[in-house]
Amino acid sequence: MAAGILTGTATALLMAVSAAAAPAYGATPGGGDLVVGKESRFAPVSEFDPSDAVTYDTKKVPTRARIAVAQWKNDHGMTIRLKVKGLQPHRTYGAHVHTKPCGEKPDDSGPHYQNRKDPHQPSTDPRYANPENEVWLDFTTDSDGDASMSSKHSWWFRPGEARSVVIHDHKTETGHGHAGMAGDRLGCLSVPFKHAAK
Repeated sequence: MAAGILTGTATALLMAVSAAAAPAYGATPGGGDLVVGKESRFAPVSEFDPSDAVTYDTKKVPTRARIAVAQWKNDHGMTIRLKVKGLQPHRTYGAHVHTKPCGEKPDDSGPHYQNRKDPHQPSTDPRYANPENEVWLDFTTDSDGDASMSSKHSWWFRPGEARSVVIHDHKTETGHGHAGMAGDRLGCLSVPFKHAAK
């Protein structure tokens, strides 16, 4: 693995991600158990490797940019943490957990993961497409193009149904008929999310 966003080793990265995110969901440091962590540099579609992050728009998500995703459990559910480095500065992106792994095409990652599935797809009903029922990780980068965001939930993923994190073109919309929409899919990282708090 190449040098990480936070440190040169994956272990230190995941420990740092977990510790940094703990205050965001109200747990004391060490109060949550890290169960998944993945970090990667974005590669262009021409170099697609299922184990690495892929960018579909090298201007908005440059190939030098990096992404790290962590999942950990606490007594009441899970928290997902996203960190990015080297994107466009001072820009707002949408980001969500999706149901399928990344692929060579932006739509390969499937729809957003929903705890309660909307019977009508694609889902744009705010009763289903909302940050409580889905995992929304929208963020705004700083002057270096770096950002982090976390999302806390009282539920866990169903087996095999949460497979990636996708970065979108703009902030996620919330209005009826547009809820959950965040524009083009710019980049993707496949993540082996856990499905039970074990």
